[in-house]
Amino acid sequence: ASLQKVAMAVDFTWTLFSAFPVAFMVLGFAMLETGFCRAKNAVNVCMKNLWGAAGGALAFWVIGFALMWGGGIDGHEVVSREVGPAGWGLFGWSALFLSTGGAYDVQVYTTFLFQVVFCLTAVTIVSGAMAERTKFKAFAIYALIAAGVIYPVFGNWAWGGGFLGTDGIAKLVGANYADFAGSGVVHMVGGVMALVGARAVGARIGKFTDAGEPVAILGHSIPIATLGTIILWFGWFGFNAGSTLAATDLRISIIATNTFLAACAGTLGAMVYTWNKNGKSDPSMMLNGSLAGLVAVTAPCAYIPSWAAILIGLVAGVVVVISAGIVERRFKIDDPVGAISVHGTCGALGLLSVGLFADGQYGVTGLFYGNFNQLLAQIIGIVVLILWVYVTASVAFWILDKTVGLRATPEEESAGMDLSEHNLSAYPEH
Repeated sequence: ASLQKVAMAVDFTWTLFSAFPVAFMVLGFAMLETGFCRAKNAVNVCMKNLWGAAGGALAFWVIGFALMWGGGIDGHEVVSREVGPAGWGLFGWSALFLSTGGAYDVQVYTTFLFQVVFCLTAVTIVSGAMAERTKFKAFAIYALIAAGVIYPVFGNWAWGGGFLGTDGIAKLVGANYADFAGSGVVHMVGGVMALVGARAVGARIGKFTDAGEPVAILGHSIPIATLGTIILWFGWFGFNAGSTLAATDLRISIIATNTFLAACAGTLGAMVYTWNKNGKSDPSMMLNGSLAGLVAVTAPCAYIPSWAAILIGLVAGVVVVISAGIVERRFKIDDPVGAISVHGTCGALGLLSVGLFADGQYGVTGLFYGNFNQLLAQIIGIVVLILWVYVTASVAFWILDKTVGLRATPEEESAGMDLSEHNLSAYPEH
């Protein structure tokens, strides 16, 4: 019994201490997005990230956690399990305000803290894609909707006892959707919301010529963006390795190593690809290549050997550059930080990677090791995710546009969102 108590204390401590660097990722995103945007919008970007975290966490406390985790947690019940007919759960419904259904409990509180910081990552991805022209009020309300409803419902289907992650789809295709730390649940959800938001708000003034050709609008500080990227690298150790929810699960060493190697390989992939294409390596794409590798390894990190992590990272580093070009040139969508490609496209890549590279040593086996069913489950998960998030985010942004308005006026945008929204400049001496 005493050994069991020690193991429980170690696992609790590990989970809580893993949540802390994930919370620190809020600063990473704020710095990354600020560096990629112009100086006149730096304050606005920072405040959107701050509110995305603060407001998003409160919405998750009120209802998001209940919707996502009210159906229990894989392997151990956390709050009363309430799912639909025959186990096909669509959402949970206990632990509202972190209070109902026996939620005032040390295990539930530990789970809440770890899960809320994941939610905030998904919410804040959107601020970069919609930066430099979106009203603060519209973003503030969006953050509450995303954290309260859009993110948690898909999260329940995948992780909280819903039909993707229990025996729901396994009854149909012989495997459950597997997404170890959230390439889909967190990143792709954020990426699809970013796609919908960037389309809804429209491109920045001057982004496209009359002929529809994209014009480069340079960010004001690659050093600040680099700071943000390295902070995100650090936060990802908590993000991925912490997702064991147990320090007694010694797989954490493999997860952490795979995470780091994928980031390095993503940097290499983007560097070599842009160097070959442009004659010089592209710093902003190298930063996004790092993040693309991290996003793509987030789902498979626990299920693969190191060579696969490096291969996934390399591919992600190239894919993110190609995807960013397609988003901008073919779809005429203005994404100042590349969030749609980093989190959306490479999130999908991560989910497919599970279905291909999982080697069976940690309970999941992919196509290259003889199991086609896993790849099928991953594809179903991707389709369900896109349908749910695209539809709900489209409705949310449409309502916001018709009520408070999404877009700043041309005069406000030209002056910069710092002055028009906050009456303050990031660099007043300039």
